Amino acid sequence: MSNPYETGRFAAVSDVNQVASRDDVARVVREMADDLRRNPGAWENSTLERFLDALSVSLTALPNLYANRGESFPDQPNWKILAETLVMASGYE
Repeated sequence: MSNPYETGRFAAVSDVNQVASRDDVARVVREMADDLRRNPGAWENSTLERFLDALSVSLTALPNLYANRGESFPDQPNWKILAETLVMASGYE
């Protein structure tokens, strides 16, 4: 980040809308780890403590995220939701 008021970004990963399996989520996690290694100062939540705090908030905020997109939040979680939440936690403010 170039100035103290600039916030970080979400992890740069392939399209999470295409996630449909455990292997897809594993790929997203690998891409997140690779992105963090390449760009350690770019993420909003680049430490484990900050990431876990943001993950908790992200899980709570998911129904609102879906509502804001005009979508119904699924009754049963799926692999896509897990991948979305992990990426969301990397940059959640």
